[in-house]
Amino acid sequence: MPLAELTLENLRCIERAELAFAPGTNLIHGPNASGKTSLLEGIYLLGRGRSFRTRNSERLIRHEAQILRAAGRTCAPFSQSIRVQVIHQEPTAAEVAGQPVRSLAELAQVFPVQAIEPGIHRLIEEGSPRRRRWLDWAVFHVEPQFVDTWQRYARVVRQRNAALRTHPEMARAWDAELVRHGEAITASRVRLLQTLKPYWDETVRELAGLSAELRYTPGWSQDLTLSEALSSAWVRDSKHGLSHAGPHRADVQVRIGGRAAREILSRGQQKLVATAMVLAQLQMLRERTDLAPTLLLDDPAAELDVDRLRQFVGQVRALQCQLILTSLNGAHALLGPPERVFHVEQGKVKLT
Repeated sequence: MPLAELTLENLRCIERAELAFAPGTNLIHGPNASGKTSLLEGIYLLGRGRSFRTRNSERLIRHEAQILRAAGRTCAPFSQSIRVQVIHQEPTAAEVAGQPVRSLAELAQVFPVQAIEPGIHRLIEEGSPRRRRWLDWAVFHVEPQFVDTWQRYARVVRQRNAALRTHPEMARAWDAELVRHGEAITASRVRLLQTLKPYWDETVRELAGLSAELRYTPGWSQDLTLSEALSSAWVRDSKHGLSHAGPHRADVQVRIGGRAAREILSRGQQKLVATAMVLAQLQMLRERTDLAPTLLLDDPAAELDVDRLRQFVGQVRALQCQLILTSLNGAHALLGPPERVFHVEQGKVKLT
């Protein structure tokens, strides 16, 4: 489901931009600080409801503007329209085919998109939320009912937490439902990682030259069932008004030789391993589901040596998906001649 059209209003330095993309390789070039990465953020917003650079979508709104609008249409034969709107101090709103979505997670079903950008090392370096999002995005595409299960689970956790803060004696009424949905989420995640393993092992070895393990920790002690963990954490939960056990606290640990990757890898190595996480995921989805997400590449050649770049290019080409990449150079042909080329400068975009 490649992206065919994009319209942006008031996104960072971009007052308005309209682009029509080819289903293959698209190049966006221009000088530094011209708006290239902002265009990628706008594309990502359509499929994720957020930026890959910041969790606070209000930061995307152009200075002195009040509303950011992003609109797009995917390619035929399954063409769908998508609209996302960000307003100061209001939740991000989105529509698909003119109908409001219940959750921003639903955007991924219409327009699956991934990004490899200079901040990708944060997937390794930072805490568990980023890795949970990475994992859950893939689970959703393999098991579409996962989003509904996750939404039900999140609602139960909110209700349990509210009870813990106001009427702690009533909070345990939510435990059975939390356990039911929590165990289903955990089982789906574990299945996904088992399916991903051969793709991951090969990709991280070829791209980063490493043998690395993806180890899932479910969000409670593995010596206990989730029901037992909730009982064990009851005093702590009551004191803080929060549920401390459950898949909302899960992590995908990246380990090398038994040690956390972030403790022993350089920043450059972290980027390679994080890139391998994304590429392995896309390779698996391509083979197991025939899904070919749009892949955004922000200046992909900037920090790779010749050998790593060759491996990277080979793996990206094998995906056979829509590519939208940025570069300082309009003659960029790293991934073959682009089908469509755009030039951006001072927030203005034109087809060249």
